[in-house]
Amino acid sequence: MTLFLSSLNQMCVLGFYIVIGLVIAKLGVVDKHSTTLLSKLENNVFLPALVLYTFMYNFNVSALSQSWKPLLFSLITELAIIPVAIFSAKLASKDGFIRRMYTYGLSFSNFGFMGNAVVAALFPSSFYQAYVIFTLPLWTLIYIWGVPGLLQERDENSLGQTRKARVLGTLKHFLNPIFIALFIGAVIGITGLGDIMFSLNEGRGIFVTQVIKVCGECMSPIAMIMTGITFAFIDIKKVLSDISIYVVTALRLIVFPLAFGGIAYLVNRYVIAFDAILFNCFVISLAMPLGLNTIVIPAAYGRDTSVPAGMALVSHTLSIVTIPLIMMIFNIA
Repeated sequence: MTLFLSSLNQMCVLGFYIVIGLVIAKLGVVDKHSTTLLSKLENNVFLPALVLYTFMYNFNVSALSQSWKPLLFSLITELAIIPVAIFSAKLASKDGFIRRMYTYGLSFSNFGFMGNAVVAALFPSSFYQAYVIFTLPLWTLIYIWGVPGLLQERDENSLGQTRKARVLGTLKHFLNPIFIALFIGAVIGITGLGDIMFSLNEGRGIFVTQVIKVCGECMSPIAMIMTGITFAFIDIKKVLSDISIYVVTALRLIVFPLAFGGIAYLVNRYVIAFDAILFNCFVISLAMPLGLNTIVIPAAYGRDTSVPAGMALVSHTLSIVTIPLIMMIFNIA
């Protein structure tokens, strides 16, 4: 119970940031275009800074030699989840577009913005590093299949592209600030340069490390405020009228974490043992709510995003309670 209350308290802190975003948007302090700016700050400054600082401080030869385990574990488990997500989405809706949104939401939780925020708030930096490595295969599958296969609309130009052009387009997704920050941080950490940088200035590090640290600390609150601003411009009456939204939310927040987490627990106990950190990363990524990509990307193609918005609103609200509950059930601390 102590674990539940502790994590619930922290989730309420993150939830309050969402409320702040919602209120300032409703009061007209910011408009819906503000999320574009905040998203750019998150993806290009704050999240890369958190990743960079974490790997500078924690990544070493031992961590490098163990990296293949979370990568393989993540890939195998996600490939097992995707077919179930596809089947569940087919049962939830007959509409092709909505079905694709449900498939994406069930295949990939909001392990990015929300997951990073939760892990950074609840766990030490060493665990955050393991979580970042664990999610790399998930990002890869999103770039290769999730976004282009489910969220983006196919137009005549994209259909006419050569295979080489499509491959190059996919590769460009990996040349982003987050992956670059991870690489630079890993190099600094494994060469020992990070220890030298942190040992200076009486253990506080040189000014560069302090700037990186403070920028990284902005990631969680800004991500949640951005989420609140997004929700402020949703037609709540319209999005809450679709019963399938609640079904998919229940699958995402409760059924999938309990089912797949339970299977992993049994495999770990009776078949082959694996690191507890891997299991914790797996369950936490599963417990996250439905992501915001299902709103942002289809909206760029002029699609009605009422249902994806409802998925995001309902699941993020309920996740304040369900995430601590799932963590308590699996004794994640």
